[in-house]
Amino acid sequence: MRKTITLTFTCLLLFLSIKSQAQADVYDALLKTYVDSHGNVDYKGLRKNRAVLDIYIKYLDNTIPSNKWSQNQAKAFWINAYNAYTIKLILDSYPLKKITDIKRKGRNAWKIPFASVGKKLYSLDYIEHKILRRWHDDPRIHVALNAASKSGPRFVNFAFTKGNIEKELENLMKAFINDSTKNKITLTKVEVSKVFQWYQEDFTSRNTLVDYINKYSDIKANDNAEVVYLDYDWNLNDK
Repeated sequence: MRKTITLTFTCLLLFLSIKSQAQADVYDALLKTYVDSHGNVDYKGLRKNRAVLDIYIKYLDNTIPSNKWSQNQAKAFWINAYNAYTIKLILDSYPLKKITDIKRKGRNAWKIPFASVGKKLYSLDYIEHKILRRWHDDPRIHVALNAASKSGPRFVNFAFTKGNIEKELENLMKAFINDSTKNKITLTKVEVSKVFQWYQEDFTSRNTLVDYINKYSDIKANDNAEVVYLDYDWNLNDK
């Protein structure tokens, strides 16, 4: 099976072009191979076969985002970039137990300026807060970004594109909120991931947090339901 996958990747490399769709297809194949349906990543296996990730990283390095891109195209590009560079950061530091263990020159994993896009260096924090949150104003991005942790939203095993991002963000938010290992919703009590606490302003800019949860939850909580934030497990989302 692994030989077949390697051969497939080799063929993909031969047909690479500068077109973003071709690059997204390569990244998509990588994710489908090394990320399972639960969002666990085979970092060990990927570390032994980094060629495809390196090709995608090179594409990001050589691509200057255009202000002519549609909202969906830009959003998909930057989410993919964030996730790909998170994987690279883990691989460069592997083996490790938690992404929070990564430190470089006094900076944590999110503040290291190592992600090169269009020959410009960004930190993960910058991509998330200064680009995705500032320019796209969409709380659903928080279930699309790879948190590299057990308690984080499920890391997807596909690449985002301008064609699938709207549908997939809806699906991911619904799946995350209804995942009883991450959130527990009843009529009178809403026990939710700390993601909803850390980015509360994003989820409550137009409604209450309970209202937002109810938009996706199969169980609808009362308006006055108690809100509790669950402990967060930073252990790596590896297999």
